[in-house]
Amino acid sequence: MNSSITTITFTIYGALGLYNSALVICILVLYISGLCVNFFLVLVICVESRLHRPMYVLLVNLSLSGVVGSSSVCPNIIKQLVVNRQESSLEGCLTQVFFTNVYGGCIFCILALMAYDRFVSICKPLGYHSIITPARVKLMLAVVYFILSSSSIIQVYLTSRITLCRHTVDKLLCDSLVIAKLSCKKTTLISVYGLCCAVFVIVLPCFLVFLSYFHIFLVILKTSKESRRKALRTCTPHLVTFINFSVASFCGVTYNRLSHEVPRAANIFISLNFFVIPPLLHPIIYGIKMQEIRQSMNRIIKWRIIQS
Repeated sequence: MNSSITTITFTIYGALGLYNSALVICILVLYISGLCVNFFLVLVICVESRLHRPMYVLLVNLSLSGVVGSSSVCPNIIKQLVVNRQESSLEGCLTQVFFTNVYGGCIFCILALMAYDRFVSICKPLGYHSIITPARVKLMLAVVYFILSSSSIIQVYLTSRITLCRHTVDKLLCDSLVIAKLSCKKTTLISVYGLCCAVFVIVLPCFLVFLSYFHIFLVILKTSKESRRKALRTCTPHLVTFINFSVASFCGVTYNRLSHEVPRAANIFISLNFFVIPPLLHPIIYGIKMQEIRQSMNRIIKWRIIQS
């Protein structure tokens, strides 16, 4: 089928009724708030030279990945709610699939790199600066972006090749599984490839995070109370962020598999939760918990007040 004339209709919007305006305001407020806190965090790290360290480079990339994820979904949903035209071209859907896949994979992979950074910092402090160098961090990030972009391009290509017999979905947004379910025939290749990608970009990073923290806890249990408290303080923001995103991802995956058995209100909440809440909470968690960032933020805010 010619993708240039193929449209996907999102029937779930029709069930919103009077809640349409409330949902627009809610998404807009959360989206704009997420953009502001993420860009402010990135600004603070870029302006403060003492924050130009590997951990904060990873944090900048975590924030920017969150911006990409929310921006790939929220403006489109707001537009569809405002203009009351609940459909998208297949090309638009596939573009959304690409960016949402990269978003989810980037967050997990960056969190895995941050866990490795914490592991080296706590378990091998004397060798930290020789192991976690800025050049090595940039290389690891480049590899992550290349692999995730390539795998997502392949998934989009495979999905674009299927012939659609149906053109309506009861969801707020597109993903490869949604489009595959509209196919005229069984799409085993897409399902298998999607499963392999999920293992690589979700299961493997999660395993690396668990492995890093397993070694971290083994080491800090042998240290003094003060050292233990300091280590836990540096790890808390990352652990909270990882748990928050993992729960949101688990709910999103479960929702994809069981969406026909879940109430529509829950469908809407779960869809938005994965793309709106983590990008908003992650910079707030780090801004509150990490003393250096908090001090830098206070210094910049005071400087702006004095300038005004």
